[in-house]
Amino acid sequence: MAAQIIVAYKTPADPKAFDKYYFDHHVPLAWKIPGVRKYQVSRGPVVTPAGPSAFHLIATLTFDSIADIQKAFGSPEGQAAVADVQKFATGGVEMNFFEAAEV
Repeated sequence: MAAQIIVAYKTPADPKAFDKYYFDHHVPLAWKIPGVRKYQVSRGPVVTPAGPSAFHLIATLTFDSIADIQKAFGSPEGQAAVADVQKFATGGVEMNFFEAAEV
């Protein structure tokens, strides 16, 4: 069964600078995390049924299991990616992970 981590980045102080850093630096760094099977990001505004959201970008990384996520973020590459978030996520970030199932 697959597992996913959702990384929800709140609106940063400078969205253009966030996007440049995120796609030029952070994405290549995050792809080095062991066990990443798929990496998806939101495109365009993140909205709610009621209108605008507090989030600028949402990333979904897929792994084989929760244990693989825990192992990956304990690795040097995972630790580097987590430390890197502090360099660009000026609006804050929320991270959640879970087992995923098709219904």
